[in-house]
Amino acid sequence: MRHAISAAVLAASLIAGPGLARPPAEHPANGSMPAAPATSTTPADEEKISPADRKRIQAIQQYQHDLVSVVALRADPDYLLGAAILAKPFENQTQGLDFDALSQRAASAPSAGAPAEWARLDVCKTEKDCPNTEAFAWLKKHATDNAAVWMVALDVAARDKNEKAERAALKQAAAAQSYDDYYGNALAGVAKAVAVLPPLADTMQGAHDGQPDNDDGVRLLVAVMNTQNHIRPAFGPLEQLCGDDAAKDADLKDDCLKLARTLQWGSSPIARAVGLHIQATLKPVEKAQNDQASRNLAWQVHQYSGLLQRALTDASLASQWLATARNGGTELSLMLATLRANQVPLDAPAPASAGSAGQ
Repeated sequence: MRHAISAAVLAASLIAGPGLARPPAEHPANGSMPAAPATSTTPADEEKISPADRKRIQAIQQYQHDLVSVVALRADPDYLLGAAILAKPFENQTQGLDFDALSQRAASAPSAGAPAEWARLDVCKTEKDCPNTEAFAWLKKHATDNAAVWMVALDVAARDKNEKAERAALKQAAAAQSYDDYYGNALAGVAKAVAVLPPLADTMQGAHDGQPDNDDGVRLLVAVMNTQNHIRPAFGPLEQLCGDDAAKDADLKDDCLKLARTLQWGSSPIARAVGLHIQATLKPVEKAQNDQASRNLAWQVHQYSGLLQRALTDASLASQWLATARNGGTELSLMLATLRANQVPLDAPAPASAGSAGQ
């Protein structure tokens, strides 16, 4: 369900410079929050990596590796989850310092709760084995009121071509009171973990073109890069089930609209975008309201992405963001809090009229 950050992704982010954060796709449901601009480097990209950039990449990886070793000594579930996420890219880790071992410790810690179990959903040998049986069973028993859990069930049913199970999962998701994919908890763990050690000097040596040039800028980069592929429901099967044809089935339409409302006030911008999309499809009478909400969301994501990019070279902004991230909350609440703290309006500017454009 996810892929961990690799050296190639880190290299791509440093090569691209200002491309660390990108605006969402035209259809927000298919967009994402700030992420690396590429998942691999091409031969041409490799040639762009100067010896100084290569040294800086290695220093960031070493910093991350050192963080895992130190944070793993903690017993707090947040720190252990952060250490597990930071350990995920590394192969041949010392026993006990790998993602599997650290995430198990996080899940077993007192008061750990759902975030650590959610993080273990993709501890699988093959795609068919996913989600992880034990973690998924725990979530279905202890997080029954979270629509995200049942959306994972819906995705599994769609993969297995089980229409009856898809419909049952949708009904359970529609009955849930909230949607939370636990991104905020995962990010809080990583943000706390990166505060344990100062970055190595070489992580900033010779930084250029928007690359992190301060301690908190490096911490922010590591936090964003390692949470960019956080586990989320696929959303595609849901959008297909709640497409135009759902309007012909009153019970299906009702469940879709119930879930759409939950998603709109859920934990992530992506969930909100999908909720608005489903509502626009099945409740066209509210098209104007939905269109405005979608424009505002696209504006918010774009502005937030820009602030994250700026934070790489703005120590004060990076420190502000990391402090907010460590407090937990959700991805959506973090985005809105960051915008408000930087006096960015949450409503998109009104589009220029044709008349004013020609003046």
